[in-house]
Amino acid sequence: MRPADTSPEAWRIFLEGLRKMSPTQKMQRALELSETVRSAAEAGLRQQYPQAGDREILLRLARLLLGEELFRKAYGDVLTDEIPAGERA
Repeated sequence: MRPADTSPEAWRIFLEGLRKMSPTQKMQRALELSETVRSAAEAGLRQQYPQAGDREILLRLARLLLGEELFRKAYGDVLTDEIPAGERA
């Protein structure tokens, strides 16, 4: 489905480019985009918690990605603070 802010011609060109990609190229692109989103989320957490160390950021990112219930099953109560509204799943 074409996004509202994308012209039909631009969408056609985008789809042609996707069709020309090999499955390996498509997977590589998906992994790159996933890493970009993960990095942006981590950067946001580092900005929100400037005093947090690497381990705390990793745990906060895990909580964000997994959701509270699965995070607690995997990690227990390692993060006991109140969860900011933006991190709730």
